[in-house]
Amino acid sequence: MYALERQQLIERILLDEGRVAVIELAQRFDVTTETIRRDLGALEDAGALVRVHGGAVARDADSIDEPTVLERTHRHGAAKQAIAARALSALGSGFRGSVFIDAGTTTATVADALSARSALASAGDEHIEVVTHSLTIAPVLAAAEGMSLTVIGGRIRGITAAAVGAETVGAIGRLRPDVAFVGANGISAGFGLSTPDPDEASVKAAIVRSARKVVVVADSSKHDRELLVTFAALSDIDILVTDAEPSPELAEALAEAGVEVWVA
Repeated sequence: MYALERQQLIERILLDEGRVAVIELAQRFDVTTETIRRDLGALEDAGALVRVHGGAVARDADSIDEPTVLERTHRHGAAKQAIAARALSALGSGFRGSVFIDAGTTTATVADALSARSALASAGDEHIEVVTHSLTIAPVLAAAEGMSLTVIGGRIRGITAAAVGAETVGAIGRLRPDVAFVGANGISAGFGLSTPDPDEASVKAAIVRSARKVVVVADSSKHDRELLVTFAALSDIDILVTDAEPSPELAEALAEAGVEVWVA
């Protein structure tokens, strides 16, 4: 295979998955890792991608890039479903307590799975108090059996359909949920958890501070990314549920921070 053909295929993979890894590409194309690094270098020079530790991400994955919630809904669907199913095991069987579900498409998949689980539970086995500030997640939970729903209000940010602002942060600060399922746009060894928007970051930081246990749900396209605003250190979270092993650098940082990594 010529280098140009291989690079075109790498671009297609990147378009589908949002991220590529050097080792996986080398195995896929049966070439050396140095060959793949040269390919990624050429593609970066052409403006097709941005190289990161261990691989590359799409060019639009910069520090302020943020697709709409509708655009993100159909990305990494299988990974999100696997992550959601694994994440719910953090509640254990017969859970009776309070849960905060952050805004986002992966957390929305957690909400879907939680609603389905509640419908299958025997009457009285579980009762969950659920809180969210997401206008897209709230309808999924509103009619679910075995759950009570509280929706936090505030100014609605259109791109994420989530409440933000001082009112939202203040309301979250008066809560103490047993478990919070939180999304992130980026997770890195040096910068922690990050997101492109300061208002979203303030809300996520409030959720992390309020919860007794913090479960971060994020597919591997978020690994080693650093967006504009950090909202939590790795040491602030208890569990990371993802769909692939983190890079060695990130894995080491997570281990040092005492974070459990669950690969779905």
